[in-house]
Amino acid sequence: MIRVLENEFYYLDNFQRVLDWIAERYADLLDSDEQDFIARFPALPQAARALFVRMVMRKGHLFRASKLNYAEIGCPLEAAQALLPTGWIARDPVVSLDEVFDLLSKPEIAQAFTLPPQQRQARKSEQLEALRADCGENRAFSNWFAGCQDTVFSILLKPLCDRLRLLFFGNLSQDWTEFVLSDLGLFRYEQVEFSPASRGFRSRADIDHYLLLHACKERYYAEEPALEVLQAVRALPPHAFDNDWLDSRRERLLFQLGQQLEKEKDWEQAHGVYAECRFPGARGRAIRVLEKHEKFDQAYALFEIASAAPENEAERQHLLRIGPRLARKLGHPATRSRRAPPPSRLDLNLPRPGGDWRVEGVVLAHLHTEQAPVFYVENTLANTLFGLLCWPAIFAAIPGAFFHPFHRGPADLYSADFQRRRKAEFDACLARLDDGSYRAAMRATWEQKAGLQSPFVSWDYLGWDLIALALDCIPAAHLKLWCERILHDVRDNRTGFPDLIQFRPGESDPNRRYDMIEVKGPGDRLQDNQLRWIEYCAAHGMPLTVCYLQWAQQDILDTQLDAA
Repeated sequence: MIRVLENEFYYLDNFQRVLDWIAERYADLLDSDEQDFIARFPALPQAARALFVRMVMRKGHLFRASKLNYAEIGCPLEAAQALLPTGWIARDPVVSLDEVFDLLSKPEIAQAFTLPPQQRQARKSEQLEALRADCGENRAFSNWFAGCQDTVFSILLKPLCDRLRLLFFGNLSQDWTEFVLSDLGLFRYEQVEFSPASRGFRSRADIDHYLLLHACKERYYAEEPALEVLQAVRALPPHAFDNDWLDSRRERLLFQLGQQLEKEKDWEQAHGVYAECRFPGARGRAIRVLEKHEKFDQAYALFEIASAAPENEAERQHLLRIGPRLARKLGHPATRSRRAPPPSRLDLNLPRPGGDWRVEGVVLAHLHTEQAPVFYVENTLANTLFGLLCWPAIFAAIPGAFFHPFHRGPADLYSADFQRRRKAEFDACLARLDDGSYRAAMRATWEQKAGLQSPFVSWDYLGWDLIALALDCIPAAHLKLWCERILHDVRDNRTGFPDLIQFRPGESDPNRRYDMIEVKGPGDRLQDNQLRWIEYCAAHGMPLTVCYLQWAQQDILDTQLDAA
């Protein structure tokens, strides 16, 4: 079913909503051009404003009038008349040969450049290269195609509008379609009260530094040489990242550049980047790079510093692997690493099914009974239970967490102090697991917040019946352990949960009413984040089984015969 918005100028109203929001919350950060635009825009005729917003929302900055056909606007040439004196758009702009080719079709190119018959059938790219030597200078569009009956407009305020979009969303990845999806009811968001301190940008310099960093990030994704991008990042002023939120973006980009240099086997430069980077995992990569560069003494010295205070479980796991190897290379006495007790193991030998299948589904079908049902949940169940219980803390209106009405979750979700900044709120939520009120609270959240965007709750994947069964079978003490571990490191610990969960509601022992089951098919091995969850469950007496599936011998023989 296609939903239609009754207001045909919905996009114009949404754009004005952004301008009003910015004028109210960021007036002190706006430059004179931005202030002038926000003040003058509402005074233009509706058709002119609508045409401008349509151009803002479309890709590029060059538009043919014939392609700006919108019933609610009417004739684009007439609508543009009120825009031209503002200087926000230009008529018949000066364009390059490449831009002309983007604007024209092949028949129009043949007509505009009077191509000989043999060139008319060539590819557009070939036509472009053939003309480039004689048509290098930019000129007005009408001078490129004198016989064209169409008009070309250029929007000149795209950078300014992008800055306004950045101020509103706090990033450049979200765009104007967020409003449309919300208006259509496809995406709905939690409404958080915004305080005056809840601003992503605290100064004009923050905006400028974000844009500079974004440009560096775009260069990285365009696969420009890592050292050149790194030089640009390092050239940013030191005070540019007094804003913790901006600094976290810089640290992540540095880590990515370090990874690229590591791939290129530029060990010295990669180590230099990791050494100055505070992004989680950078120290571990620095040790690894030193080892690859055969600087074992330096690697071991950094290993000892890290071992004294690992930054998280992922680093501790990494150190347990790399430490003995470095010790051997340096001739140090061998050390025994503490090994976690192995999880319960289930070995299955089953016939290979026909048609489409996944190993998790094969094991689920084999283990499932009416008395002990099995569900494929992977990370969704634990995260949903956490999200329902801790909704008030996750969406607490603290400064710097929410900048606009379209947040799926708080902006600092993956920051190291995410829990600390909301300690009182999370303590109150987790206390419900101690006093027994958690089930009613989670049910209330399920009913009141159903369908709202959340970084944890999978509304479309899990129904309340399954959640209710989980709450019947999983002890509150175990749920608390799950929640505490997720909170310890949201980025890493929200993944790695076992594929399946089996419930035994008739079991008298509360600790045996469920079992988490990680499924591994032939040749599969446990991933690092899975191993960390397995160790955590073993340390706290929570049931977890690793199921190793092999295909029946006859199926293996049949496969070998078919291949032969």
